[in-house]
Amino acid sequence: MKSSLVSSKNLIRLQSAITRSFLQHSSKPISQTPFFIPVIPTNTINLYNQRYQNLPIQIRSNSTSIMSSSAFKPEQARLPPALPLPSPPLTKATSFAFFCCLFLSFKIGICQLAVTPDKERNIQHARKAIEEAAQKGAQLVVLPEIWNSPYSNDSFPVYAEDIDAGHDASPSTAMLSEVSSRLKITVVGGSIPERCRDKLYNTCCVFGTDGKLKAKHRKIHLFDIDIPGKITFMESKTLTAGETPTIVDTDVGRIGVGICYDIRFQELAMIYASRGAHLLCYPGAFNMTTGPLHWELLQRARAVDNQLYVATCSPARDAGAGYVAWGHSTLVGPFGEVLATTEHDEDIIIAEIDYSILEQRRANLPLAKQRRGDLYQLVDIRRVNAH
Repeated sequence: MKSSLVSSKNLIRLQSAITRSFLQHSSKPISQTPFFIPVIPTNTINLYNQRYQNLPIQIRSNSTSIMSSSAFKPEQARLPPALPLPSPPLTKATSFAFFCCLFLSFKIGICQLAVTPDKERNIQHARKAIEEAAQKGAQLVVLPEIWNSPYSNDSFPVYAEDIDAGHDASPSTAMLSEVSSRLKITVVGGSIPERCRDKLYNTCCVFGTDGKLKAKHRKIHLFDIDIPGKITFMESKTLTAGETPTIVDTDVGRIGVGICYDIRFQELAMIYASRGAHLLCYPGAFNMTTGPLHWELLQRARAVDNQLYVATCSPARDAGAGYVAWGHSTLVGPFGEVLATTEHDEDIIIAEIDYSILEQRRANLPLAKQRRGDLYQLVDIRRVNAH
């Protein structure tokens, strides 16, 4: 007598055949191709359960959990407990829309800039790019990593600025302060080499609509890698690692900041998410070895794992430079979807961010309620010590 169920071997063969057929006939990259998951018929579910009813795991026709989620202690998966997502702030430009729609939607400008050895030229060029992005409606503008200097250990000490002293001691940040105040926009100012007493840092400054410095992030994870025959770079030869995660409340929401290599460390992004970030910004200059493999992958992973927006900004590619950047600045949504991106040349991306999508996606996939605080825990050392 033949079984009414497909054998496990045949089922595996069928799944493999479907997958091969899908990949062979798909003209798009996997990251851009929609997947359709078929619904298992109720009679098949019942037959399966009749045959395997003594096994601990069964296919269910609904999503009801066998155990109450409270038994898993999801609130203990973050220490201290995760903060609720804050309501986006009102601004003059968006107050009416916010009142009507009860969410903040705004445009972000991501400026992928060519960098030269001429520091003054780099500063003026960045100013013009910010102005252009603002003219196109951007209320938040993001610049690349090390946009005022060539990316090299030899250049960092030469181009470094005393950000705390400001004015003539830091012409790059003086420009960012002036333009953000004049245009009434928020600027995540990429990063520049910073000199603080006898140390050098790779530092990102965030300026508010009033032109004041709202936050300063020093790259926490230094880019020290050695891939034989491909690339070797040791930032630690000249730079010092930062010691503080940086999250800042702005007129366009709560932003967590990382710089390039910081994006590889999911713990930092998880801390930002647990502190209520709407958006993570990573100025970064991935290279021609790791860029094609990891750049988009990491952005989408940080976004989908933490159910928030991720924006990255790279320098434009200069094939003749000592360090060649991959480019491909990108905005990723909370479902891991690429919302806007560019190639490797100079470009300015203008895209929309809609924070109402965050709550929608978190309702679709209620990860915060499903974490296993009885099995694992992320500890935010800074918040724990603050208590």
